[in-house]
Amino acid sequence: MNTNDIYELLYKKLPDMEILKNESMKKHTSFRIGGEAEIFAKAKTTQQIKTVLEISKSNNIPLNIIGNGSNLLVKDEGVKGIVLRIDLEYLNIEEKENNKVIVTVGSGMLIGKLAYTLLNESIEGFEFASGIPGTIGGAVRMNAGAYGKEFKDIVLETTALDKNGQVIKLNNSEQKFEYRSSIFKNKEYVILETKLQLEKVQDSSKIKEKMDEYKKSRIEKQPIEYPSAGSSFKRGEDFITAQLIDECGLKGYKVGGAQVSTKHAGFIVNTGDATAEDVLKLVQIIKEKVKEKFNKDIELEVEII
Repeated sequence: MNTNDIYELLYKKLPDMEILKNESMKKHTSFRIGGEAEIFAKAKTTQQIKTVLEISKSNNIPLNIIGNGSNLLVKDEGVKGIVLRIDLEYLNIEEKENNKVIVTVGSGMLIGKLAYTLLNESIEGFEFASGIPGTIGGAVRMNAGAYGKEFKDIVLETTALDKNGQVIKLNNSEQKFEYRSSIFKNKEYVILETKLQLEKVQDSSKIKEKMDEYKKSRIEKQPIEYPSAGSSFKRGEDFITAQLIDECGLKGYKVGGAQVSTKHAGFIVNTGDATAEDVLKLVQIIKEKVKEKFNKDIELEVEII
């Protein structure tokens, strides 16, 4: 099935959905790298997602689901089939007894946007996530974390679609949260919404203080002035990966336009014209050097499609 056929099939069933042909994935990833998606579509409702799943399954069309593209490296040759961006963006705040608050949030909402909304509502417990540059769905899927906290600490329940388009609800333990992983990384689920348990406070100044502190720390320690996919490698069980890369003398090391950040060795940045091939070659060199010097195997945190 060619690009036009897939487009017509989607458009016939979903005339109100934004559907683009041969769309550059550079526009849709924080790395600003990647070839074209044969079809790129944005789903704003659960029904749209269900319909795309049905079309993909019944016609054997490859399907990749993305959020904000902030932990993603798209290969230079592009992506066959459909890339579906989940744009479910809604919020409900329910106050319970003992100052507990249940926040139900659509998986397409940006984490930063939610953080500032919660600040305005004097709701604490989400500050650690305020600088994570992704969507709620992506953060739950990879159990994102910062400053000693992870999403597993605040997630009560997640609603998702399984590969047959059936709605399922999973409680915290059923989501099998681990370091930078959850059940959603291993199963064909599409996250729709998540319930977070947080707390209402009288004074929001401490929330603002923490968020400002974390922001300052990110600006000082992370290369946010360059496009990247965030932290490139997972930490080891008994070592800090960025430290090993630094001790290999790789800070500033370049392959084409891809560079090990001079500010933080755990980040690979796009200095302007990097290709996915540049990044992958650099990743391989880093892995080999760390293995050679420390006999440690390091694992990529960034996902590749």
